[in-house]
Amino acid sequence: MELLQKVCTYCWNTSWLYGFLVLLLTPVAGIILTGIDRKITARMQGRIGPSWFQPYYDLVKLFSKKPMALHRPQLIYATLHLVFMMAAVLLLAQGRDLLMILFVQAFSVICLVLGGMSVRSPYSWIGSQRKIMQMLAVEPVFLLMIVALYLRDGTFLGSDLFAKGDPLLPSMPLLFLAFLCAVAIEFEKSPFDLASSHHAHQEIVKGVTLEYSGPFLGLIEIAHFYEIAFFFGLMMAFWHTNIIIALLLALGGLVFMVVLDNSFARLTPNWMLKFMWTFPLSMALANLIWLWVK
Repeated sequence: MELLQKVCTYCWNTSWLYGFLVLLLTPVAGIILTGIDRKITARMQGRIGPSWFQPYYDLVKLFSKKPMALHRPQLIYATLHLVFMMAAVLLLAQGRDLLMILFVQAFSVICLVLGGMSVRSPYSWIGSQRKIMQMLAVEPVFLLMIVALYLRDGTFLGSDLFAKGDPLLPSMPLLFLAFLCAVAIEFEKSPFDLASSHHAHQEIVKGVTLEYSGPFLGLIEIAHFYEIAFFFGLMMAFWHTNIIIALLLALGGLVFMVVLDNSFARLTPNWMLKFMWTFPLSMALANLIWLWVK
């Protein structure tokens, strides 16, 4: 709770207009990106697909349902999941310390895990355990990426990194590929859709969000929109010197993950952990060593 108080104090002291616009427009961007995801998926499967704004319609429908909860703490954890994800987005937009941003984003995921474990459903517990496995798979890659940024520019502040005149991708190509693998796990894309099966195209049981419904599931969906826009912005940051190239790069990464999602079946958590700790982590370490000796 002390961390939450510090985050709220920081948000209070920032520019109200800028912070309001960031928090307002970020989920809108997440809805649009989710619509693009669904449209591409539908075309790959020979379907027309839903409306571009179907994620928004689904969200309105969730909030129109009667609130129901099995256990009061799960509501608190769902709210904290959204609050910390919003804080991570705001900190990134302000160009703050990247280690702090990584910690806040990870704490948002931990809140979702605790919410899944606060009920007695075995399927929810299994989803939470798999979410922990996903964190073990992606956090080392995120940490190595931030260390590489420090070796490259000598600072952890996002504002100082974005002020540099040269893009990140030419000096961090292997880290970008490793980052894409980590983002695919965060987006619950096959073969890594282990914790919640977000689009429910491989199983009936939902996983970590199984015992959420109505407005409380809507809170998690809003947090997911923030998360999509958050990582999309990080992909754009690899070519921050040109907004058009940055947008194309991030869209290319999104399309790659959608193609990956529709080309592979879900695999086991142990396979995911072994894969992430071999190929992507090795690429990240190789890129880090190259920056060290450069």
